[in-house]
Amino acid sequence: MTSEQTTTFDLSASFKAYDVRGIVGESITADIVEAVGAAFVDVLQLEGQTIVVGGDMRPSSPEFTKAFANGAATRGANVELLDLISTDELYFACGFLNRAGATFTASHNPAEYNGIKMAKAGAVPISSETGLKDIQALSEQYLNSGSIPAAGSRGLISVRDVLKDYSEYLRKLVDLSSSRPLKVVVDAGNGMAGLTTPAVLGDALLPKLPFDIVPLYFELDGSFPNHPANPLEPENLRDLQAAVIEHGADIGLAFDGDADRCFVIDEKGEPVSPSAITGMVARREIARAKAQGEEKPAIIHNLLTSRAVAELVEHDGGRAVRTRVGHSFIKAVMATEGAVFGGEHSAHFYFRDFWNADTGMLAAMHVLAALGEQDGPLSDLAREYEPYVSSGEINSEVEDKPAAVERVRQAFADEDLTIDNLDGSTFTANDGSYWFNLRPSNTEPFLRLNAEATDRATMERVRDRVLALVRA
Repeated sequence: MTSEQTTTFDLSASFKAYDVRGIVGESITADIVEAVGAAFVDVLQLEGQTIVVGGDMRPSSPEFTKAFANGAATRGANVELLDLISTDELYFACGFLNRAGATFTASHNPAEYNGIKMAKAGAVPISSETGLKDIQALSEQYLNSGSIPAAGSRGLISVRDVLKDYSEYLRKLVDLSSSRPLKVVVDAGNGMAGLTTPAVLGDALLPKLPFDIVPLYFELDGSFPNHPANPLEPENLRDLQAAVIEHGADIGLAFDGDADRCFVIDEKGEPVSPSAITGMVARREIARAKAQGEEKPAIIHNLLTSRAVAELVEHDGGRAVRTRVGHSFIKAVMATEGAVFGGEHSAHFYFRDFWNADTGMLAAMHVLAALGEQDGPLSDLAREYEPYVSSGEINSEVEDKPAAVERVRQAFADEDLTIDNLDGSTFTANDGSYWFNLRPSNTEPFLRLNAEATDRATMERVRDRVLALVRA
């Protein structure tokens, strides 16, 4: 860091509720990252301990990784550089090695962005309530003073590769060796799944599985030359859907940029909803936990997943726990409930055996196992888990969001329904025919609608009625 500073640093633009994200060269620079590395060690009291630091394929990640490591070593922590890693590889390293750590990624954000995801030892998440605000304040202090004071003794910086350990660990959790042969198209979106897929599902590091992997965009390239690495947007799935049809594949998998989310396409090129994946994995995890003597294994689902998830969990002898949207809530409830698995409508999937953290790869392995242990196509298998019709998430730009929700409340006042306010407002018909949720965005002038019904006509009628009221 330079000793002459003429700027007063305010990092509030890049420090979010759960991570750091900003535009490279503007709100996130090597000097800022070095200060964050130092503050990370101080706030978590890691002097004399070893931390792990890695990054994704974005062009700025190597420089930022070294800067963070330098700041951390200045404050007396030893640093193991993990080089190129997916976000779930960071969680693995923090859990498996019981060390705090950080990775540089901006997930599915455009190429000009980068950011930092941090975790405590055991992959315990760090949020604004659990240290992130303190790290921000101390980073600003270091930047504004112009220097980072050296600790009693400088930490050592070394290199460690965890990809093989990560791959072996996942393979132990889901045995895929006895699957029927499957043709699997994987769209890595030029993100980190281009590295982790050959290691876990292929034979780059471990014995070959009965899968024929067809790679799409496995070249690591943080400029995302083919399409944005955000499979939540339907247009970013088109290449995968076309490739599944072209190759006559059994299944398609799409990962986001840092490979912590996974989306699934069936053999007809149709998306399988994250709610169906949640149900499919929940069924497997409940059965496994019960086989190990657990009486009513808990499954976490956010309130936007299909009603089918909770019904399936209860049917299979598990205990369904409904939460707000957001990974920090899910991880906290996973820990307090001792839950075996958790799923979100956004394709984040959390596992007790993975330190309550989310991993797209482990979810993909469960789906491959479920498909490979029976003879039918994925479309038939998925249909069992998708008995209801969903609207998907629909955004409406609304300036006065509370007034829009109130219009809906009044219009539905005569309906036989229940309203709860766990996260936004959820309206549930007491005869079970439909439910819908209205959630205001915290960062944009959007009101988000999710609706589900027993049939398409009911879903469309409810959806259109609510949208007309919201947008009036």
